[in-house]
Amino acid sequence: MDEDVLILPGLMCDAAMFVETLKQVPRSHVIDDHYGGADRIDQMAAHVLAAAPDRFALIGHSMGARVALEIVAREPDRVTRLMLADTGVHGVRPGEMENRYALRDLGRREGFDRLVDAWLPPMVGDAARGDPVLMDALRAMCRRAGQKVFEAQTEALLHRPETGLVLQALTCPVSVVVGAEDRWSPPAQHREIAAGIAGAQFHVLDGAGHMAPAEKPDEFNALVRGWRALPTKATRPAP
Repeated sequence: MDEDVLILPGLMCDAAMFVETLKQVPRSHVIDDHYGGADRIDQMAAHVLAAAPDRFALIGHSMGARVALEIVAREPDRVTRLMLADTGVHGVRPGEMENRYALRDLGRREGFDRLVDAWLPPMVGDAARGDPVLMDALRAMCRRAGQKVFEAQTEALLHRPETGLVLQALTCPVSVVVGAEDRWSPPAQHREIAAGIAGAQFHVLDGAGHMAPAEKPDEFNALVRGWRALPTKATRPAP
């Protein structure tokens, strides 16, 4: 537990997603600059690695988990443990490009606030949608990102690299976490991810959607603490 924990946010997200994690988890740090405006996953990974310590634990949320896997692919010996939260490892699916560009074009045509109001509500669970304080904080976070960052990160996601070989090669302790009400990347998808990683732990957070770290922070952070307590020398053999 003596390593720093780097937290990689997802699409349009920043440190506001992890306010309670920063309070509750010692030596945790969020990459809080939208990856320098990068529009490719490999560029985002390089951006993180340039400022990272020699060895570190890594939490990736949503798009950030794809960045985390690229980091592991590049520098596996520097990552002591890995948590993947509310994410996917599949390639671009039929219709995904059209759906992402429809949101992009909505923002261009009607303004970025309209994009945020269309995108955000389906990303959270039922309880969060009824919490005006939380929703206002999440909207403000997305608005800080703005149209330019949204478009850059959309391009990164549409050009994301393959992850299959990275998952098979993982030997550090891995935890896979998802909100039970995550409609964008549902629990079944995460169960498959965990099943493809030797020895990975799998956790579902009840009452949370895609923004689980902000929706259920105490429960999420309890999982983070348990993950940090796992031995860094894995008992499972490398493939």
